[in-house]
Amino acid sequence: MIIRPQYMELLKTYRDVPLVKILAGIRRCGKSTILEMLRDDLLKNGVSADHIISMRYTSEDFDDGMTDKDMYRSIKEQMTGDGRYYLLLDEVQEIDGWEKAVNSLLENTDTDIYVTGSNSKLMSGEISTYLTGRYISIPVYTLSFAEYLEFKKQSGLSTRELLNEYIRMGGFPIVAFGNFDERSAYQIVEGIYHSVITSDITKRHNIANFDLFNRVVRYIVENVGKTFSANAIVKFLKSEGRSLSVEAVYNYLNWLEKAFVIYRCQRYDLQGKSVLKTQEKFYLADSSLKYCIMGFNPKSIAAMLENIVYFELRRKGYDVYIGKNATKEIDFVAVRRDERIYVQVCRRLPEESDREVANLLEIKDHYPKYVVTLDELAAGNINGVRIVHLADFLMDNKY
Repeated sequence: MIIRPQYMELLKTYRDVPLVKILAGIRRCGKSTILEMLRDDLLKNGVSADHIISMRYTSEDFDDGMTDKDMYRSIKEQMTGDGRYYLLLDEVQEIDGWEKAVNSLLENTDTDIYVTGSNSKLMSGEISTYLTGRYISIPVYTLSFAEYLEFKKQSGLSTRELLNEYIRMGGFPIVAFGNFDERSAYQIVEGIYHSVITSDITKRHNIANFDLFNRVVRYIVENVGKTFSANAIVKFLKSEGRSLSVEAVYNYLNWLEKAFVIYRCQRYDLQGKSVLKTQEKFYLADSSLKYCIMGFNPKSIAAMLENIVYFELRRKGYDVYIGKNATKEIDFVAVRRDERIYVQVCRRLPEESDREVANLLEIKDHYPKYVVTLDELAAGNINGVRIVHLADFLMDNKY
């Protein structure tokens, strides 16, 4: 098992804090493994094995329907001794009313509780009634490039070779852990994607016209890194002779977000200092999701570089926005407490450098500004704008 230290450090920070720790992310991004790592760490730190209760809740295991009372009772029955118990509860969203059971355990027993889930139903509805102010949300993403290097350190490949592989193959741990060719990797990711679409979206929301839903998904995938609206999707479908309401498109986008397939990035007006409600962008939970649906195309790499940088900024704890500066666009404005950085992403310099650098130089403040690129010869500084190779940006925690 390869440790993911970022998550372990975060969980250690919140250990024994009276909050439910909720780890949420797309299926197969590594949440269950993080719970296994946590279990191992608890044992190493002297917690008795009989005071660690691990439960996995999957629809296959509970076809007959488990209630929140059943859940509470089955856990409580295992708490036969004195002292604190550590509850590691995997995929809890499969149990209706799980938050009631967890709240009762938090209130009535000496427990430290960790839960995972693959659908942000986990974060809505009854949770606001039962767990308000009593949980901490920890987003779990597919592997960062630094983590990918750890998975591949026995491969004999150089960092640059592994970066090219990471761009093409993505960061799902199951893919990184194996030695798959491109075709096999995309088949694995396609299986994950269909599992999400079937279990977390189509069945849950009773989508009748799957073909139309699939076309909306394809439109979003084709337009990763581009601003578009629900109206734009409706007009596009109309041009194909298909009919769908704006409200239905909003529902589809919302359901894809709740299943952690896509992530919404809002625009930030640098002059008005406000978040804008229109022309957002969406990014895919992993770049391999695009390639498994549409096949790999070198022309799409530029947009997927943006996708990779977006998630790296989120992993580092930034709130991430698209920057609007009058008529100019900044790929990312990343804010973390009182820190801020501006980032432009491009595949090659120097042909793109003038526009990318000029857009950054028009921002009249002293926060750090970066152009992130795949160009091997472009590292340097242009009037205070740092030019950074993508590998260095992904591997260096100073950014």
